[in-house]
Amino acid sequence: MSRTAITGARIFDGHDWHEDKALVFSNGIVEALAADLPADAERVDAAGALLVPGFIDLQVNGGGGVMLNSEPTVDGIRQICAAHAQFGTTALLPTLITDTPEITAATIAAGKQARETHVPGFLGLHLEGPHLSIARKGAHDPALIRPMTDTDLDRLLACKGSFEALLITVAAENVTTTQVEKLAAAGFIVSLGHTDTTYDTAVSYAAAGARMVTHLFNAMSPLGHRQPGVVGAALSTASLFAGLIADGFHVDPASIGIALRAKQGPGKIFLVTDAMSTIGTDLTSFTLNGREILREGGRLTLADGTLAGADIDMLSSIRFIHEKLGLSLDEALRMASLYPAEAVGLQDRYGSLKAEQHASFVILTPGLDMQSTWIGGDCVHRQA
Repeated sequence: MSRTAITGARIFDGHDWHEDKALVFSNGIVEALAADLPADAERVDAAGALLVPGFIDLQVNGGGGVMLNSEPTVDGIRQICAAHAQFGTTALLPTLITDTPEITAATIAAGKQARETHVPGFLGLHLEGPHLSIARKGAHDPALIRPMTDTDLDRLLACKGSFEALLITVAAENVTTTQVEKLAAAGFIVSLGHTDTTYDTAVSYAAAGARMVTHLFNAMSPLGHRQPGVVGAALSTASLFAGLIADGFHVDPASIGIALRAKQGPGKIFLVTDAMSTIGTDLTSFTLNGREILREGGRLTLADGTLAGADIDMLSSIRFIHEKLGLSLDEALRMASLYPAEAVGLQDRYGSLKAEQHASFVILTPGLDMQSTWIGGDCVHRQA
């Protein structure tokens, strides 16, 4: 058995900080945070660095020049995962934006192959659409948005058990509570998003089994003083988790702070990037469903100015929430690791560095710059 000990770092285990301990792991699994090292452990010196749980991103449309919609293959998934590993993401859900049934089927087949071949960082899939609301379509192609049929539901239910996590974003306008109940019973993480529905309806969908809200504030009915909307339901419904894009464009920092103070638990707000193919590249534009997406000043937009995904990585999201909002580093890190793991029910394996957890972690400088990314005990990226 090969055993490794990362020494010298200040370690955040997802709950607390540890000084003068080493992270000991073998066969891709954490053994312990130990002061006394096993004699047979290979030592890796990380003196002066921060060692934190690997980041988990539940909404990643692309990266490394690849969009999942354009390349729904195992190679496309591999390139997306590798691009985000450069920025500390050790587990992610490649996300398919509303597309045709044929592209959806190809994506699911590619995801199954990615799991079978153990693509580093691949956790499962996020199907964002096509069963959304045209009224809150955002950058989704309205020509492809449609109600969920019995055939659609049966095809999805056939995926039961195929992935560690399978997330689907739906709108109450095009998916029934009965369909949500069946999806949840089959192990899907059902998320409300791109929906203009009411507060009461959103609460009823949570009762039916919806567990999350997709990119809080964006593409949903807002919080009003007489109509609390989906935003109000997300903040006041204890069971609901909510993803949040922290790039300074999708949500105003003041609104983020208000939401963090208002959210009722145990469901929590966690970070997502909603990243597109630009991450890890110098691309200035790309195509989605035949429409050009423009990249400028940290924003991605359609020609009419509609935001079209985000141009941010997870480490930059953590910096934003910590430095711009003054959130403690501990909590900012939890929003990128422990809380998304809890959102998909995988906190017993991911999101922290306790014994028996996956040895997936990031080594950072005290200034939060990248040093290296480790997935399942293997170093997959080292900053030059």
